[in-house]
Amino acid sequence: MARRGSYAKGVARREEILESALDVIGRQGYQNASLKQIAERVGVTPAALLHYFGSKEELFTEVLRKRDEHDGMMPQAPNPTDGKSAFLDVIRHNTEVPGVVELFSRLSVDAVDPAHPAHQYFLERSERLRESITHSFAQDAADRATLDADTMARVIQAVADGLQLQWMIDRSVDMPGIIGALMDVLYPTTDHPETPSR
Repeated sequence: MARRGSYAKGVARREEILESALDVIGRQGYQNASLKQIAERVGVTPAALLHYFGSKEELFTEVLRKRDEHDGMMPQAPNPTDGKSAFLDVIRHNTEVPGVVELFSRLSVDAVDPAHPAHQYFLERSERLRESITHSFAQDAADRATLDADTMARVIQAVADGLQLQWMIDRSVDMPGIIGALMDVLYPTTDHPETPSR
């Protein structure tokens, strides 16, 4: 029983660290979020953080997983309109947490190395995101996609990732607006009120 209680406390402390790290990074930025600041927020030492996560890279990878958990990673939607709306909601939320966007972008570059702790995370996340986009846009036969579903999902993902870099340099970049316009072009609706009837 003691071991089970100790395990539960460890899981709870790990969750507390992740939530605190997500908040610190989101508010102060990736570059300004040190292990010391995160540890102080939770009331532990930097060494204790590494006890739970092994390395700063592993901690930050788990922070991104936690962010995805909060965002719902574009849950399976019953139709393309809902799928588009859910995806754009995530992008809008990203504009409120620039530090997390910066963390995501920096780790995605580092994760090119197969030995990096975030490598598998990015592979799995990309696959889930493409599946989710593909599922959402394959639901409504009344709509007509201009590309096959997998290609369209990859294009949307690539543009979204690229826009994040542009937005970090220039905050006037309208990420949701641009992605929404792209989706409308790639998957135009046949019943749009402005489309003349034949």
